Amino acid sequence: MAKLSDKVIAAIQRDIAKGKYKTGDKIPAEPELMAQYNVGRSTIREAVKTLAMSGIVRVKQGDGTYVSDKPKRETLHERLRRADATEINSVRTLLEVEIVRLAATHKTPDDIDAIAHWLDKRRKAIEQEQIKECTDADIGFHLALATASGNSVLADLYKNFTVVIRDFFDKRDAGTVHHFAQSHQLHEALFTAVKNGKPDKAAATLQQILANNN
Repeated sequence: MAKLSDKVIAAIQRDIAKGKYKTGDKIPAEPELMAQYNVGRSTIREAVKTLAMSGIVRVKQGDGTYVSDKPKRETLHERLRRADATEINSVRTLLEVEIVRLAATHKTPDDIDAIAHWLDKRRKAIEQEQIKECTDADIGFHLALATASGNSVLADLYKNFTVVIRDFFDKRDAGTVHHFAQSHQLHEALFTAVKNGKPDKAAATLQQILANNN
């Protein structure tokens, strides 16, 4: 779930994009922003600090905060980190469904070996209850599928998503391998579908995995 400061950042950026705050405009002071977004002072300060670091606003000490005339373009990693979980899951589903369909069609023997390697590491990490290794192996498994898709753009996009996927796992699992163990049989079924060249089966299994993650 997105932090309160991330939601405030997104709201201020929307207001700037819509022209509510134009280049050079002074945005409201902290008390007004606190009332407008129904958050505390520390949340507003964190949001403004992040916007200033991104070059979207500039802070004049003793004067106020202004919309920058030379905003720095937000990186994809920065955008993903403050995205709403629902948005992330929607885009991730679109990406991964297409990835496994393509992987089932375009995989090579080397791809199958790589996917099998990470699946085995995932299983062993679950058996040994190693949470970090579970996360690493799960991400490695899905990255290997992305590589097997044969589409380098899709693979690169998915690599960017691994940043927020890792954050999601860290917050969700809190030291337990339960969710990884619960979905391992589905991961084995996904591997089998890709190996046997069944894109529809692979896509359906992937959607079951994502449903279990929520």
